[in-house]
Amino acid sequence: METLWLKSQGLPHAQIAQLAGISPNTMREYFHLYQASGMARLKELHLYHPTSDLAAHTVSLEAHSRAEPPATIKEAQSEIETLTGIHRSETQVRHYLQTLGLRWRKVGMLPAKADPEVQATYLETELEPRLAEAQAGQRAVFFVDTAHFVLAPFLGFLWCFARGFLQAPAGRQRFNVLGALNAITHELVMLTNDTYVTATAVCASLHKLAGLHLTLPITVVLDNAPYQKCALVLAMAAELHLELCFLPAYSPNLNLIERLWKFVKKDSVPACVGDFCWFVG
Repeated sequence: METLWLKSQGLPHAQIAQLAGISPNTMREYFHLYQASGMARLKELHLYHPTSDLAAHTVSLEAHSRAEPPATIKEAQSEIETLTGIHRSETQVRHYLQTLGLRWRKVGMLPAKADPEVQATYLETELEPRLAEAQAGQRAVFFVDTAHFVLAPFLGFLWCFARGFLQAPAGRQRFNVLGALNAITHELVMLTNDTYVTATAVCASLHKLAGLHLTLPITVVLDNAPYQKCALVLAMAAELHLELCFLPAYSPNLNLIERLWKFVKKDSVPACVGDFCWFVG
């Protein structure tokens, strides 16, 4: 556009190429395209996109990767060469896997006693519809669970002549956090104590959720701990008009707040308090 505008001002071609920062050949090509096909032709982009020889094997390689995901790039490189006869460097293989949509992800763990079919049914019929309502602003969904932090020393290393010893508590003292995590806003409602988490504490947590004065229906997702599924908690939820949604047995992987506890354990703990630190137990 700049080249055409400079041309319309009557500037000589050499000056136009210099001001536009292009070569004389490119400038003349712009003029010829404009004279032949107008402005629309100048707006077209024809970038060169080389096609990989692996493109013809994309469907089969994707199916193989779904059935047998490679653990390393070197393993993927070997499998691709075995299946297609095409050798590529590890860098090219990594780029190709990324174009397929593969990412290097840590394998998750499903509790041994969990029933995948029951979890899938629960996710489809119970959890996802409520989360869809929450996403649409029609419901508030809170995931509830307890984390137990243990007071223990964080022992490091020192350059010393003899091994040093630090007097520390026995590690039996706990700091309990009963949390309720909003699935959409990630707001965390907490109750803490250093004794035990009981049905009474769960009822107090339900009171705090009701005290948020939300104008939406509230769903509370919990596991099947006895102190969370007892008559006292059920009666309190009914009185406060809160819906309790209990996860299938052995399904911590469906509880969103477990990710928060994992983050706390990995990135926020130890948080030193004096000479000691809190650890997730």
